[in-house]
Amino acid sequence: MKINSNYLMLKDSYLFANIAKKASEFAKAHPEAKLVSLGIGDVTLPLCDAVVKAMQSAILEMGKKETFRGYGPYPGYDFLREAIKGYYSGRNVDLDLDEIFVSDGSKSDVANILDVFSSDNTVLIPDPVYPVYVDTNVMAGRRIHYVNANMENNFLPLPDESVKADLIYICSPNNPTGAVYNHDQLRVWVDYALKNGAVILFDAAYEAFISDETLPRSIFEIEGAKKCAIELCSFSKTAGFTGVRCGYTVVPKDLAVDGASINKLWFRRQSTKFNGVPYVIQRGAAAVFSKDGMAQIKENIGYYKENARIIAEALRAKGVHFTGGENSPYIWLKCPNNMTSWEFFDYLLDNANIIGTPGAGFGQNGEGFFRMTSFGNREDIQTAADRLRNLDMMV
Repeated sequence: MKINSNYLMLKDSYLFANIAKKASEFAKAHPEAKLVSLGIGDVTLPLCDAVVKAMQSAILEMGKKETFRGYGPYPGYDFLREAIKGYYSGRNVDLDLDEIFVSDGSKSDVANILDVFSSDNTVLIPDPVYPVYVDTNVMAGRRIHYVNANMENNFLPLPDESVKADLIYICSPNNPTGAVYNHDQLRVWVDYALKNGAVILFDAAYEAFISDETLPRSIFEIEGAKKCAIELCSFSKTAGFTGVRCGYTVVPKDLAVDGASINKLWFRRQSTKFNGVPYVIQRGAAAVFSKDGMAQIKENIGYYKENARIIAEALRAKGVHFTGGENSPYIWLKCPNNMTSWEFFDYLLDNANIIGTPGAGFGQNGEGFFRMTSFGNREDIQTAADRLRNLDMMV
């Protein structure tokens, strides 16, 4: 009997588990302190009214024999997939219904999509990066090549033509840096993928935070992307579904590797390993795309974007360099006074009772940087901003 020894290559604990442990220990030692968390990107606003009403109605349906639903279709109910298709049409992206696969969130699919690709593939991952991209490939024993994202390239790296990669991870708006690729930059990545026969895994979890209409919200806005890209999306931050769980993945039928349709392979994988998202949840997700739903989530996203502006203004007033905060819920700042990421974490916790996320947890290039999120309550956000302004070391 043997285990998957690749798991032994992982760090002992997940980044956010370490943060939670430190925060808990501090709270016990300082019960009088009012901690404000700008760390894990969990939402604080409730589900919008349109979603709640749709789910309530669906629950009542499940309580009647005439409208009860059992197992649903593996890729999702057509009513939700039609709504998603319509949403993409608004960005001049045409999809077929069978290119859309509903899931329990993009985090799952970011990991699970790897099932259809060989473990012999070389993976290209920007650094700093969302840890799940790295860990899931370490678990499978894949070779990982990192591309440097840094202040010099505004944390928007472009491909190195001397490097041959098979799988490419792109997250835009980016977690953790908040940086967003423009059309020309994504064009370079698509051309690179087509030239090298690579597949781009495009994480669009934060696309709804883009307010600049000149910026792409989908990789499929780039010509040729359907032949080299898969897009992974989530309702978690868009509609507050972190505790509800629903997302979707778009796998174009034009995408083929070694003559095999990735769309067909993904359907085969999902129909074997996944029983689908509950009917009630999918009704709620479909309501997101209704007229009322879109207006209500726009208001919620606006709330978080205003939070980001408040944090950004406090940092700007102290002369702190940062990216993000405009078309993203994340703010990525350079730690002042040459502090390391964990030194700055401890400094903020001790002196301002603020919890954030050390950039070192996102990769080697994250050292010396720090991530803050805008998903808190307005009162807490304002409190954090006031405390930041009063920190001497932030100058």
